[in-house]
Amino acid sequence: MKRFPALPALAAGALAVLLAAAGCGGSDDAGASGGGTVTIRVPDPGNSGVLAAGKKDGSLDKALSAVHAKVKWTGSAGPFAPAAQELNAGELDFAQGSITSAIAALAQKPGFKLFAQIAPDKIGEGILVRKDSPIRTPRDLVGKSVAVNKGGTAEYLLLKALAASGIKPDQVKRVYLNPAQTAPVFNSGKVDAWAVWATYSLPEMASTGAHFLVNGGQIGSQNYSVWAVRTKLADAHPEVVKAFYQYLHDRGQDQIKNPGAYVNVFTKAGPQAVSGDAERLTVQNLAQGATAQPIGAADLDGFASVARFFADQKITPTAVDVKPYVVALPGSGT
Repeated sequence: MKRFPALPALAAGALAVLLAAAGCGGSDDAGASGGGTVTIRVPDPGNSGVLAAGKKDGSLDKALSAVHAKVKWTGSAGPFAPAAQELNAGELDFAQGSITSAIAALAQKPGFKLFAQIAPDKIGEGILVRKDSPIRTPRDLVGKSVAVNKGGTAEYLLLKALAASGIKPDQVKRVYLNPAQTAPVFNSGKVDAWAVWATYSLPEMASTGAHFLVNGGQIGSQNYSVWAVRTKLADAHPEVVKAFYQYLHDRGQDQIKNPGAYVNVFTKAGPQAVSGDAERLTVQNLAQGATAQPIGAADLDGFASVARFFADQKITPTAVDVKPYVVALPGSGT
């Protein structure tokens, strides 16, 4: 997920659509409201990013109206693992996450497919250490503890960093924590480092002076961000998936050109807002980011590499073949 409460989605998701009859869950055809409109459920984007802008100005609903669809915002954006469960249960229709979290979910019995990718964030995710930390290289992590989220971006980043330095996984203690609850544990010194992505790394660096021991680019991360859709929705309404993708792609291009317009979309104050150095780092990260693209052959090779790595590291029992779970869009080459 990467699902993001305060900062824009920078790096990774999956989702599904059970169409709700009369505003409640039902059969696969129940999502069509009066006039044949398809209602898709998407996690509320919060205060930043492409979907926040689309929610505020109504442009997403306008784009979807061309294919007789509309959005129902539900819950809030956050880690992909719970979103995948909601997709599989028919409680959610679209969601974003990391390919690492998606692979872990696909290793189960998924009810979703992936339809778009965003290139890996090479600078906004990695392994954080505190400002005064004596840890200088990945070798210094031996015998130390690192906070990670299980089977997702953070665990992948840590294991990639260890592998790149020839360190065995069992030489470093993994402490499994919810990313949203990790900052106090990290700052109190109860863990020595924190493997994390931009949603949490940027405000942490801005507020405490923490810094990356290594970032994604330095360890060869292939942690794409991905968008997913419930399989039955994709089968029943491919035009809706294409329209949603096109909006993400086009608005994402504008976000790269005008990043400041996609931060603090609804409010510049309060817990959802960012300011000062955190806002500066967020704008900088967005400007150097990428937009949603169809999943092509090269991307599938990257996904396969991540899947093999997860299997080698015993995160999944076998290497998950992602290709059967990809929706081909125009220009994807898949």
